[in-house]
Amino acid sequence: MNDSHTLPTVDREPAKTDTQPIANPLWHMLPIEAVADKLQTDGARGLTQVEAARRLVQYGGNTLAQAQQRSTLSILIAQFRSIIVALLVVATGIAFAMGDNLEAVAILVVIIINTAIGFFTEWKASQALSALQRQSVRLAHVIRDGLESEIPAADLVPGDLIVLAAGARVPADGRIVECARLQVEEAALTGESLAVTKTSDVLEDKEASLGDRLNMAFLSTTITDGRGRLLVTATGARSEVGKIGILIDEAIVRATPLEQKLARLGRLLIVIVLVLCAIIVLAGWLRGVSDVWHMLEIGLSLAIAAVPEGLLAVTTMTLALGMQRMARMRALIRRLPAVETLGSVTVICTDKTGTLTKNEMTACVFALDQRRVEVTGAGYAIEGTFRIGDKSVDPLTDEPLALALKIGMLCNDAKVERADGNEAVLGDPTEVALIIAAEKAGINLTALTQEFPRLSELPFDSVSKRMVTVHQTPHGTVRAFLKGAPGTLIAASNSQLTATGVTPLATQDRQKWEAMNEELAGAALRVLGLAYRELPEAYTEADMGKELTFVGLVGMSDPLRDEAKTAIATCREAGIRTVMITGDQQSTAAEIARQLGIDVDSRGKLLRTVHGRELVGLDAEGWKNVVADVAVFARVSPEHKLQIVEALQLQGHVVAMTGDGVNDAPALKKADIGIAMGIKGTEVAKESADMVITDDNFASIVGAVEQGRIIYGNILRFLHYLLSCNFSEILTVFVALMIGWPLPLVALQILWLNLITDIFPAFALALEPSSPNVMNRSPRDPKEPLLTRSFIGLIVWQGLLLAGVTLLAFGIGLHWYGTEGESLRRATTMAFMTLALAQVFHAFDARSQNRSIFTSRLFTNGWLWGAVAICLILQVAAVYLPLLQRVLRTVPPTPLEWAVIAGCSLLPVAVVELVKLMTRAEYSKSIGSTKEV
Repeated sequence: MNDSHTLPTVDREPAKTDTQPIANPLWHMLPIEAVADKLQTDGARGLTQVEAARRLVQYGGNTLAQAQQRSTLSILIAQFRSIIVALLVVATGIAFAMGDNLEAVAILVVIIINTAIGFFTEWKASQALSALQRQSVRLAHVIRDGLESEIPAADLVPGDLIVLAAGARVPADGRIVECARLQVEEAALTGESLAVTKTSDVLEDKEASLGDRLNMAFLSTTITDGRGRLLVTATGARSEVGKIGILIDEAIVRATPLEQKLARLGRLLIVIVLVLCAIIVLAGWLRGVSDVWHMLEIGLSLAIAAVPEGLLAVTTMTLALGMQRMARMRALIRRLPAVETLGSVTVICTDKTGTLTKNEMTACVFALDQRRVEVTGAGYAIEGTFRIGDKSVDPLTDEPLALALKIGMLCNDAKVERADGNEAVLGDPTEVALIIAAEKAGINLTALTQEFPRLSELPFDSVSKRMVTVHQTPHGTVRAFLKGAPGTLIAASNSQLTATGVTPLATQDRQKWEAMNEELAGAALRVLGLAYRELPEAYTEADMGKELTFVGLVGMSDPLRDEAKTAIATCREAGIRTVMITGDQQSTAAEIARQLGIDVDSRGKLLRTVHGRELVGLDAEGWKNVVADVAVFARVSPEHKLQIVEALQLQGHVVAMTGDGVNDAPALKKADIGIAMGIKGTEVAKESADMVITDDNFASIVGAVEQGRIIYGNILRFLHYLLSCNFSEILTVFVALMIGWPLPLVALQILWLNLITDIFPAFALALEPSSPNVMNRSPRDPKEPLLTRSFIGLIVWQGLLLAGVTLLAFGIGLHWYGTEGESLRRATTMAFMTLALAQVFHAFDARSQNRSIFTSRLFTNGWLWGAVAICLILQVAAVYLPLLQRVLRTVPPTPLEWAVIAGCSLLPVAVVELVKLMTRAEYSKSIGSTKEV
């Protein structure tokens, strides 16, 4: 192992000897037959399901040690380390020192309640994050009882036969028994960044290091190219990675930029609040309002109420619960920062197949010898006919058609298993469609593969744009079958198959084939070329791709998703541009874009479609011009995807990029939001992405963007509410002291406000449902500060308003009753109830910065109504229950006092409504339409 590559380790108990697998020989030195014999398995059919279940019990699951989550106890203990608890403890000490035991006990109760609320918030956030992590299940492609299927990788056992494909993670240690251009990147284990070419041959070096065991593959390494099969020799903690002790630690638990902003804001507010409270204490003492200890208690209470200690916990909980909601909508967030970035997305670069379309490929037409053979039927059903116009065609007697169907079935890695009237499909939908087409002609896959056994293959890649399989024919010759991009195969062919036999492929023939290809692609069909070559006995890899005999074209339909067009229109209204990036031909892509409305911008301007060859050699200015007005990039490579992302980002765009292949990983990492496909995406793509769409649906991406906007909006809502309420509490006491009035609130009343009227409505605002116009706004600038000038201004004037009505009620009480004894108690009760109810009603104002609360959406947030009901009940109890009267120093208000309290507490609602009306009127006058902020 490379000494410079260090890995974190974990402590674990040694495995019990009775659960150890078969004695571990030097697997790389054994022939494949000996490996299968040692593992007591069938090297071709794999284990039986019964034996696999027995071994799972014997050896345990194929899992590594997980990074430990915070325990419930550690979350509880952390609550006592906060500045709020420290201030409360000091306040308790002061109360005891003053001989006010009842107040001291009340503050201790406040400590318990505050701790419980903080604990619940953090515990709920932790549970939500854990639930999201459990949703990400890694799968393995396994062969058991001779049948291929996908199972959780955790269920693999020694002796399992698994299939390896490009883009996947190796799910367990094992001996390679079959491979075709198999390359594995083993940096996670050996530190070597370059991919290693694997072999199935026996190695003789007994001292070979892990990196030199070329016929072995190891858990957590990455397959970058080719395919193969592997017999599992070790799982979980007994794998090489397991022995080292690499921790599986999800990136999802990192603090987000938003949380970091809030943490900085919280620290700044703590300093400001403590300074203000110190000024209040000093001013009150100097003015003789009360003794120094009483003023210190008031100052501490204000500090406790004003410090937004729960801000970060509520934010984390909001993000986590929002992520759970998004997961239910088939968008699995892997990294928390993605949630806030989603609300700022200005461009979504999306694949076509399976994202904008249903990925239900059906081979519907074959172009052969300039004839067009239509195929009926859809889906996985094998019912269908072959027709030229109105005339039926026998596919088995029509030589070009029969050969085309056989090429499609043989040059293929997909599997279709049928049992009890059901189909189990594994593999690429395009290849599945070719198998179904051949089955419609009565061709049996098992019989055909026995007749034409596969000798070798060249998997499809984005450079060659073709797949090649080499087979032995029934006559003993060797033949290569190819499928791939029509242009590539036509260019590599020097002959063609016609009804009369093989003829030279003249220039005019090439032009006819290319015209037919354009015609099919223009009908929004995915088009593949089919070809073959008779190989010499001593053939090379180069021989497989030249001097081909071109057989024809096959066109496959893939219906558009019903919701895709609506989702794209929604994006346009939200100020989000949709760009389609596809490997399909330019005419196919352009037609799909026209049908979906991607080819026009929000102003109705027609956008261009660009072929990948036009991107070659572009300089910075060229890329700037291309990305400015292009809606579709066709025939692009994964490298182009990365360049498109970079060019868009240089123009100031926030880019979301979809991807599914191993070569898409750089673009997914570079994008502001990397989106992997959950169904067709490779493990490498998923692990490089910020978000995984579990149904591969474009509408799910748009739904996630909407949820991202909702979550960020809700964070701003409760921030608006908390800060304006906290500011009003400080201001009420400060102004009263400055004008020579008695204290309008006692210490425990301030603490009560902090626990009751702050917490419940703030939590409810964090759960505000989507507003109807959330996707009618332009994307948020990600560089915009959390507290803009206008937002700070909003908090200040509304805090002043709440404090003003509280002081108004207090002033009326002082005027009626005076400033001594029981009379003062009535005035403070009026101030206390006014501020509490004004804050509760203010929660409705905080739902929107310019929408009236008196709309059809008044009752859409049940959580808020529940919070308001709880606060009202507790406030009534605060003035009528004898125990609370003693603790909070309140008295039951008279009907006249209730009238003053009600009028003053509802006045801010009326003022805010008037300001909103004026704002909407001004906006309507300048823009011509209203839009919610």
